Amino acid sequence: MKLVVIGFGQCGGRIADEFVRLNNQARRQRGVSVIVDEFAVNTDAADLAGLSEVKHDYRHRILIGGGRVHGHGVAKISELGAEIAREDADKVIDAMRTSPSFYDTDAFLLVAGAAGGTGSGVTPVIARVLKERFADKPVYGLAVLPFEHEGETEERTPFNAALCLKSLGAVADAVILFDNQRYVRKDASLKNNIKKINQMIVEPFYDLLCAGEEKKAKHIGMRMMDTGDITQSLTGWTAIGHGRAQLPKLRLPFERSGDYLEPGFGSQRGIQAIEEALSELSVGCRPADAGRSLLLLTSPAKEASIDLVKQLGDFLKAAAPESVLRSGDYPRAKGHLDVTIVLSELGDVARVREFYKRSVELSKEFERRRQAKSKHDPVDEAGKDVPSLL
Repeated sequence: MKLVVIGFGQCGGRIADEFVRLNNQARRQRGVSVIVDEFAVNTDAADLAGLSEVKHDYRHRILIGGGRVHGHGVAKISELGAEIAREDADKVIDAMRTSPSFYDTDAFLLVAGAAGGTGSGVTPVIARVLKERFADKPVYGLAVLPFEHEGETEERTPFNAALCLKSLGAVADAVILFDNQRYVRKDASLKNNIKKINQMIVEPFYDLLCAGEEKKAKHIGMRMMDTGDITQSLTGWTAIGHGRAQLPKLRLPFERSGDYLEPGFGSQRGIQAIEEALSELSVGCRPADAGRSLLLLTSPAKEASIDLVKQLGDFLKAAAPESVLRSGDYPRAKGHLDVTIVLSELGDVARVREFYKRSVELSKEFERRRQAKSKHDPVDEAGKDVPSLL
């Protein structure tokens, strides 16, 4: 599957950087390309300058709202970000259209932090414009949910997240949710934490995107996972997970081992990998709430037996019994077995509900404060009889 990746705001731009690295890795290791082009869109010039992988030109690093905020961001005011996006949407669309391979695109992936100002405000507006102008191509959102401490200390954080999720969910074909809190490493610095989290966000897409672009016959699976499988599996709120199990080292024919987990018992490793994938889902949810699911096994060809694929399918079907399951295998890995799962059309996501509930409370509180200030301001009251020079 080939994507155009657009990162909005500081968070989205950094993750777009990671997608460029993923594409470079796919070209180097597998001889395939999965990213048609990448763009970073921001209202803050400094954030754009801080990127390392997105191409260093004005067409790929797009500054919007220059006449409104002069390249200094929107200060977490997502409503202002949405206004700027409506004014400068053509700037983003025109930049994408100049890409030589633009019409090879299978889908758009819009990436943003849900709680920021630029990302939360701009992403839904651009998603709607893309849906209107390119109706035949899916538009997916990748929304990164804030850390818990951000919601507790900054009122705009849950408010922005609710606005972004409701607006993006209304226009995008699917919204893939990533909860920062599930990836946090307590012993790492903030900078290292963020970098590692961004890498972990992008990692599950590697095999999923590469499988359908494979050109070598020996790496085509019994059930190839192609673009059609992915587009039919992605809709509504979505979670993605990835698990890996190391395979035992190969032994010479004359060496003997009593280890029952060695080749011939690959199903044990497969169950280990799928259990890890389910436990490391990108957002907390109940698999049983999924309406659609997808399973991809990536392993050495000799390990991808029909029995293993069936066992993994049965395992996921038991966890998500109401979902329409699509599965595939990708004979590519060496020395390990990977399982990628997608749970989509989720009927309930607790974190999204929390943001909506908190946003309603904050809206009432913001209005109460505004009215209280307009009714009684002690400073204005004390100075009402003081002459003015204006």
